[in-house]
Amino acid sequence: MSAAGTDETIFTWGAPPLKFGAGAADEIGFDLAQYDVRRVLVITDARVAATGVPQRIADALQRYDITAEVFDGVHVEPTDDSFAKAVGHAAENGPWDGFVAVGGGSAIDTAKAVNLLTTHSGELMDYVNKPVGSAKAPPGPLKPLVAVPTTAGTGSESTAMCVLDVLSMKVKTGISHWRLRPTMAVVDPLLTMSVPAGVTAATGMDVVCHALESYTARGYHTFPRKEPEQRVTYCGANPVSDLWCEKALVLVAQSLRDAVHRGGEDVEARTNMMLAATFAGLGFGNAGVHIPHANAYPIAGMVTDYVPDGYPDEPLVPHGQAVSLTAPEAFRFTFSADPERHLRAAQLLQPDAELAAEPAEQLPRALVGLMRDIGIPNGIGAVGYTEADVPDLVPGTLKQQRLLATCPREVGEAEIAEILTRSIRNW
Repeated sequence: MSAAGTDETIFTWGAPPLKFGAGAADEIGFDLAQYDVRRVLVITDARVAATGVPQRIADALQRYDITAEVFDGVHVEPTDDSFAKAVGHAAENGPWDGFVAVGGGSAIDTAKAVNLLTTHSGELMDYVNKPVGSAKAPPGPLKPLVAVPTTAGTGSESTAMCVLDVLSMKVKTGISHWRLRPTMAVVDPLLTMSVPAGVTAATGMDVVCHALESYTARGYHTFPRKEPEQRVTYCGANPVSDLWCEKALVLVAQSLRDAVHRGGEDVEARTNMMLAATFAGLGFGNAGVHIPHANAYPIAGMVTDYVPDGYPDEPLVPHGQAVSLTAPEAFRFTFSADPERHLRAAQLLQPDAELAAEPAEQLPRALVGLMRDIGIPNGIGAVGYTEADVPDLVPGTLKQQRLLATCPREVGEAEIAEILTRSIRNW
């Protein structure tokens, strides 16, 4: 018997094999050897390279007769230009049988792009999501990629997408296809012990927003029914992603503040946040995200002079900050779509909170309290924007239709403008 009707009855969920725990990074040579690779490029950024971890991994690969070289030219918050440089380096020095990404989401996303563009023909914009690019699907399998995160945030080790700034358009966008998902995720909490407090806070808020946006996303069953070839990476909230998101929020409530303020000594907090990042990645990488992430792309792409603590000395709004700055107002807007789910998320994030007089304030209040405690900027005004900038930010958000499609309420130009305006200050 086949399903009838026009509503969707199918959801998809995928994840790479995972190795988690203290010391997991020391076993990558054994893991990669199972894929019959002989020449590997380790992709990282200069700051992570300075810790010695990428070279240590490269040296360990040699014990398994795998030749490895380190490329440390990843740009934090990657751009189309930095992707092109990484792809050019890989192409000139290849061929490679596989890749290892060591770092935050910037390194892992760069490695995904390098893998795609050195394995198959075509230009970067051929694969970038519509309407910015052509959203071409990779024509075949990619090479083995082991993702080794050194921050607890992006969840990129679990997801089937990579994110970049398109400099000429001043917009952040991405490539999304299940073939981009890493072959294996190796998550070692010991690699995060020296991450600065500002970076820990920013990446931690990315975990929070991944979990909250996925948990409050439009349900998979509310979409029109798709043909098999039409299925997309973000299919909407579903029972499997919900479980991961709930557990991620519990871990965040227990450990994010401690990871920010005592991260150099609190192994348990670091471990819990790495678990939370992985769990949230398993949630949003399949269910999807919506307004806060869509707003984050122009907020990050149009920054002029804000320089955050703990990051390279150049103007940028770290992704985790950018997604959080409009989150309180975004969840006020989406509350009416599913009050029970929003209240459940608030209770997980702040289990000891008193009930707000207005139920729609419960989740925004929990978010604001957390953001203040860990030093997140107070709204988009704190990173350089004014109400006069809102008309310029709105088009960048509206370009993110892949994300806005999973919003549980219809959202257009007027609604985005109001959310951005009300997010100039969050408290």
